[in-house]
Amino acid sequence: MSYLAKNYNRKKISFKYGKGSYLYSTDKKKYLDFVQGIAVNSLGHAHPKLIKTIKDQSKKLWHVSNAFQIPEGETLAKKLCKKTFADYVMFQNSGAEATEAAIKVARRYFYSIGKPNKNRILCIKNSFHGRTLAAIFASGSKKMTEGFGPKVTGFDHFSFGDHNTLKKKINKNTAAIMVETIMGEGGIKVIPDWCLKELRALCNKKKILLILDEVQCGIGRSGDFFAFEKSKVKPDIVPIAKGIGGGFPIGAVLMNKKVASGMTPGTHGSTFGGNPLAMEVGNTVMDIISNKKFLNNVKILSKYFLFKLNKIQKKYPNLIKQIRGKGFLIGIQLYKDQTEFIKKLMNNQLLTIRAAENVVRILPPLNVKKNEIDLAIKIIEKVCSQIK
Repeated sequence: MSYLAKNYNRKKISFKYGKGSYLYSTDKKKYLDFVQGIAVNSLGHAHPKLIKTIKDQSKKLWHVSNAFQIPEGETLAKKLCKKTFADYVMFQNSGAEATEAAIKVARRYFYSIGKPNKNRILCIKNSFHGRTLAAIFASGSKKMTEGFGPKVTGFDHFSFGDHNTLKKKINKNTAAIMVETIMGEGGIKVIPDWCLKELRALCNKKKILLILDEVQCGIGRSGDFFAFEKSKVKPDIVPIAKGIGGGFPIGAVLMNKKVASGMTPGTHGSTFGGNPLAMEVGNTVMDIISNKKFLNNVKILSKYFLFKLNKIQKKYPNLIKQIRGKGFLIGIQLYKDQTEFIKKLMNNQLLTIRAAENVVRILPPLNVKKNEIDLAIKIIEKVCSQIK
């Protein structure tokens, strides 16, 4: 009997240890892990530099209250600001915390300038911003919100790509537009650069804020440090998590100077957010991922992977509808439910995970090797040949 609550539909498999792109199960099987904690293990399992960082820092200091200065956090915040649009950073422990904090920052900004009624956030319907209470209502998903009433108000919604409805929904009480630059759970939908530019222009025109949720698609997963970089757009607020910790729980909200002005002492806090151990792990991940050679390698190998997957799609056009994604945030959209496909991949020792719209989500570590991609392609093609 398991004493764990039944809120997860867990597969009947467990793992003893992991190394790089691989997981080793308790029944002594080796799996190519292209889930990586759902885009969390950006450097794969048990990266030697992360092991060393955790070991060294754990001998010195794990946790200290945010009532005191934390030099490790100051260092990581500086690295993030120097690398991005941001002027200030607020550390959390997860993506849901980061998106919730982003909502608070947006609302608090307008309150601080004497416009407390500008508090509504516009989001894409059936998006994903976490599973805390406000975050599920931000998603606008009936499946996620059912049974969790009363409704958390303050959110309006538009469908992906429906620009007319988006414009119509903006009113005098709108504070911000919040979207995932690449929708992860929603089916690996990439917002094009031209659309990001139009969103920024629209926000400027309406004098509202732009929040780009990069919890899943950020920290190098797209091939750039942030998925919106190519567009040259500068958002006001960006929540991050997952990849920045390389498997260690870290979240953060990045913000410009304007919106940060509303966050005065006492407006937000996190007991564990910004602890020295997490911050040192984040510093190590940043040093590795922000390197140009590292990101160039992500671009090269992800283009190769997508090229190979598109060849398989052309070979099996009645099975695979579309290959989606950017960088190492990849989706194989099928014409029918993906459950059987994912199960067969797992039976062939390749781990993937589902997303909306019959999408098989593929999330290798950012330092995946070419021969590991080739192995994945071989397994995917084999499974395609078995599905009728």
